[in-house]
Amino acid sequence: MFIQTEDTPNPATLKFLPGRDVAGKGRPPQDFQRGDDVNHAPLAEMLFMIPDIARVFFGEDYVSVTKSETSEWKHLKPATLGAIMDFFVAGGTPLTEQIAAELDEEHTYEGETLEIVEQIKELIELRVRPAVAQDGGDIVFKHFDETDGAVFLEMRGACAGCPSSSMTLKSGVENLLKHYVPEVTRVEQVI
Repeated sequence: MFIQTEDTPNPATLKFLPGRDVAGKGRPPQDFQRGDDVNHAPLAEMLFMIPDIARVFFGEDYVSVTKSETSEWKHLKPATLGAIMDFFVAGGTPLTEQIAAELDEEHTYEGETLEIVEQIKELIELRVRPAVAQDGGDIVFKHFDETDGAVFLEMRGACAGCPSSSMTLKSGVENLLKHYVPEVTRVEQVI
């Protein structure tokens, strides 16, 4: 089995492409931090057995792994590759049960605001998420505040904690949304 690796804009995160489904088509990406309940995610559980792995993110067909600040990839990369390879060669399933999409905070939108939110979500889904996924991360719409035009987004995977994530949000996503949706005045990151 050959596992391809790619650097991400976040120097603490590497993207691993095992050539197999990870989260799988039609399933939401999954983000795990050390200490989270990973009973339903055996691959994440295996990766967290490696000291200094701080975060694991499952995209459709890739795994992004974030190391702790005090460790170096030259020491962690071989162990991480070995764990992923052993897992898939043994026939493991990264997620043992169908995981429902995380529920956004309960926001109900009506009328014109609903149309604005649908347009924002469509732009994020079609133009932003594919680009962010190439870097081993994800971006998720959380809320639109119609009173001041603020859009709240959550960065996940390699994008969470990435030094360039604020630039991605402000220079990229904010400008895109403001261009296509004039009601948007700013984009804020939810942590």
